[in-house]
Amino acid sequence: MDHLDVVIVGAGLSGVGAACQLRALCPGKTVAILESRHALGGTWDLFRYPGIRSDSDMHTLGYRFKPWTARKAIADGPAIREYIEETAVEHDVLPLVRFHHALREASWSSEEARWTLEVERTDTGERTRLSCGFLLLCAGYYRYDRGHEPDFVEAERFGGRVVHPQHWPEDLDYAGRRVVVIGSGATAMTLVPAMAKDAAHVTMVQRSPTWVVSRPDVDRIARALGYVLPAKWAYAITRWKNVSLQRLLYERTRTRPEQVRERLLGMVRAALGPDYDVEKHFTPRYDPWDQRLCLIPNGDLYEAIREGRASVETDGIERFTERGLRLASGREIEADVIVTATGLELEVLGGVRFAVDGKPVDFAETWSYKGMMFSGVPNLVQTFGYINASWTLRADLTAEWVCRVLRRMDEVGASQATPRLRDSDRDMPARPWIEDFTPGYMQRAMHRFPKQGDREPWLNTQSYASDRKLLRKGPIEDGVLVLEPKALTPS
Repeated sequence: MDHLDVVIVGAGLSGVGAACQLRALCPGKTVAILESRHALGGTWDLFRYPGIRSDSDMHTLGYRFKPWTARKAIADGPAIREYIEETAVEHDVLPLVRFHHALREASWSSEEARWTLEVERTDTGERTRLSCGFLLLCAGYYRYDRGHEPDFVEAERFGGRVVHPQHWPEDLDYAGRRVVVIGSGATAMTLVPAMAKDAAHVTMVQRSPTWVVSRPDVDRIARALGYVLPAKWAYAITRWKNVSLQRLLYERTRTRPEQVRERLLGMVRAALGPDYDVEKHFTPRYDPWDQRLCLIPNGDLYEAIREGRASVETDGIERFTERGLRLASGREIEADVIVTATGLELEVLGGVRFAVDGKPVDFAETWSYKGMMFSGVPNLVQTFGYINASWTLRADLTAEWVCRVLRRMDEVGASQATPRLRDSDRDMPARPWIEDFTPGYMQRAMHRFPKQGDREPWLNTQSYASDRKLLRKGPIEDGVLVLEPKALTPS
């Protein structure tokens, strides 16, 4: 059976970044990346719907060690995929990737101090096994095989075509046709202006509004710095600027939500004019950053609405009809194509079945250690980015921290690292793994995720400033993470 020091699951933005850091910081380690699909890129290869783009700027969504030099800071999917591929080639990561390899089961043996992995070949159905000393999950948090599909009444009656953005059909021709996009999140607000360029008309049907902010897709300060400074310096300064602005905006939404509300609504009113019903269509019932803000580059959604190529209907859906949708108000919206941009299905640790010393792991019964590891589970780290900032900021830190742990284990001759509850931790109140964040896709699944405590290091802070100090400078052996040659009795 093939054995490796580290196995990374997922060859997307996080997995490729982690492999690059392992190459640089732990060059003696043997590494493989298991990728269930046929290509690099993860999300940025899977999603192919019109207009697919980031909703974070690439100076923070990009890697810390790989400057983003393209003109647009708000990049489209193909450009991000190319960036990931270019990074993999530059750091000689491609030879590490095992395509069509999906991890199904992982079993930890304390006696052997290793994970045994049951892997399925997604192209042939064949099962194979390998083992590793350390497992790093970088497969994201949602199901790749399906998105969230509500049970719409009489959906089968519709005579046109229904598609979900997660699996966009290559043969879909919507030019000159009437399109309805159901949803109000980032995907819907990307699809509407993109499809409106060719469709007869696009109607976005939303049950309730989402907070929206518009900004240019070109960062003028970044471009100016790029003309006078080396690329690495310009990138680092722009990254610092954008991280600071993100943090300032988020903190302001927590301390002065009414002020932020009025600022955001003022921007919408200025874009759509005094006659548009901003109160109905763009004023959410919740405060900004209780759910993620939707970014629309260059106000493209507003432009499509002003020009009459797109419109917004805020109403419940009573049922599907032969010709489209009947809304709760009784109005019927006719359509040739309906796009259900209704969200994601979250999946805990990629849906992999885990066991430690023969006992199945229920992650809902574990405690989250620094938002990355799990009480009583050795040598397993999950990469999960920020809900209030760019994903890669935390992915970078997680990979750096894993390298620190591996180097420290080598120094002390340890073969396993396990977070263990202290006696003083056993009375901790259990809190949700992510708090103060209310989108449906999170609320539907949060009960299946690990618990968060009320003290360090059992916090999932979602704070880049805190994590930078904790993960880069904090001690590895902190009284909770136990390094040992053989595991103690799991907590």
